[in-house]
Amino acid sequence: MHVERTFTVPRPVEEVFDYLADFTHTEAWDPGTVSTTRTGGDGGVGTTYANTSQFVGRTVELTYETLTHDRPHRLVFRGRNASATATDTLTFATAGEGTTIHYRADFDFGRLGNLLFPLFVGGKIDRLADDTVAQMSRTLS
Repeated sequence: MHVERTFTVPRPVEEVFDYLADFTHTEAWDPGTVSTTRTGGDGGVGTTYANTSQFVGRTVELTYETLTHDRPHRLVFRGRNASATATDTLTFATAGEGTTIHYRADFDFGRLGNLLFPLFVGGKIDRLADDTVAQMSRTLS
C-alpha cells in the first residue's frame, strides 16, 4: 500500500532538502508525528531516529533509518517495528525559485495486514497524505 503526492514550495531546493533531511523535523511537518529523536548517526546515511506517531487512535513506535541521502535530489527513510515497515521517499527538483517535492510513502503490514489494512484505513491514509502535504507546505513557506 502506498500514497504519493507532488507539490511545490517557495524555498530553494538545497534549503528544503537540508530541512527535510533532519527527520526530527517531522514534528513540525507530519501531522501524525508526536515526537522524533535522533538516536545515532550524523544526519547522513545510517542515521537512526526513534519516532512516535498517532494514527486512527493508536500510538505507534517506529525506528527510522536514513537509507538515501543524495543532496539535494533524494531522501529515503525506512521505519520499522514488529508489525510494520514504512518507507518515505522524497525527491526534489528546482522549480523557478522554489522546489517541487515528490513524496511517496510505502507501507508493509505483513501478508495478512496488507490484505486487511486497506479495507479499514485506506481512505484515512489518503487524508493523512493530503494533511501532510498541507502541513509541509505551510512549514516550508
